[in-house]
This record gives sequence, C-alpha cells and structure tokens, in this order.
Amino acid sequence: KMPKKQTFNLPTLSISKALLLCAVVALSGCSTYKPTKTADICNIFRGETDWYKAARKANKRWGTPIPLMMAIINQESSFRHNVRPDRPKFFFIPLPRRSSAYGYAQAQDPAWNDYRRDTGHWTHDRDKFGDAINFVGWYTDKSHKNLGLSKWDAPNQYLAYHEGWGGFKRGTYKKKKFLSGVAAKVKRQTATYSTQLKTCQPALDKAVKGWWPF
Repeated sequence: KMPKKQTFNLPTLSISKALLLCAVVALSGCSTYKPTKTADICNIFRGETDWYKAARKANKRWGTPIPLMMAIINQESSFRHNVRPDRPKFFFIPLPRRSSAYGYAQAQDPAWNDYRRDTGHWTHDRDKFGDAINFVGWYTDKSHKNLGLSKWDAPNQYLAYHEGWGGFKRGTYKKKKFLSGVAAKVKRQTATYSTQLKTCQPALDKAVKGWWPF
C-alpha cells in the first residue's frame, strides 16, 4: 500500500506584505546601480531617477548645489556603492586598512557616526546613494558653518571634506601637493555637471513630478 502523499501548507502573503517585499527588492536593486558615464550628470540621473530625487532632496535640506555634491561623490568612489580602501599586505598577509572609509561618499566611521547622531538617521547606510548624498550635503553645510566656506566653493569644500574640519583649519592639505590637483579636478567636474544639469533638469523634474512631495 502506497503511503499517502504529504502536503505542506505554505503561508500565503497578504497583498500589503507582497507589495512591501517588492518594494524592498526594488530598493535593494537601486543600491547597486552603477552609471556607465560618470562624467555626464544627465546620463547618471536618467539611468536612475531615484538618484535625482535623493540629490534634489539633499539640496533642498542642506542648500549645497547638486553638481558639487555629485562631483565629490564621483571623486571619492566613482559612484560605486561598496568601495573600501585597499588593504596593504606584508608578503601575502593582508594587513588592516589604513582608513575606515566606505561607500559612495567614502565616509569614515567617526564622521558617519557624527552625521547619524546629529541628524538622527541611525538606520542610514553608506552603501545607499540617498543616504550618502545626504551625508555630503550635511558635511558641506557643516563646513559652511564651521569654516565659513561657501557652498559653491567646490575646491575648498572638497579639501575640507578630505582633510576634515580640524585638518583644514591647520592647513594640512598644503603639505599634500597632489590634493591641490584633485581639488581643481573637483572644481572642473562641478562646473561641467552644472552646465549639463541645466539642459536636463526640466525633463528630470517633469519625470519625477507627482512622485516627490516638493
């Protein structure tokens, strides 16, 4: 006599739970978006309009121009979500990383913790673009308040971002000749992004109209 075939009753998802699951999957997919043309801000935002929404939201909150925030992120990570500094090796043995920098904005642990404490965004992650660009907006706003730097002063904002507020006050960047070239590069990229954004921003605003509450 053949044994009875066993059946398993799997729990069914409610419509609301199913929609929530889909949203989580969609958001997780957005976090790994990698622009193919990082020198073109219109190409970046057309490829992922959620990034434009996040950039616009950070600009509205902190007042830092979108091109400047994007130029800093481009310089720091080339818009890669999980970048860390390389680990030095002793022969074939990996040694500890020299920096805790991580994610789109290459924020280090102390600065990231200050950001979360100051804003209350304890769940923010450095490998999520929206959280990272909000961090850049927060940091440049603090540089404006702490150092008197204009939010349109791309090279000095970048130097303060790279060296930290204390380092910028002490002029540590003056001893690092390569940094002046990097800061100039960020300035050029900011100007390029600004020119490009003027050509596509109306279309981007139209594309996200009705999806964002401002």
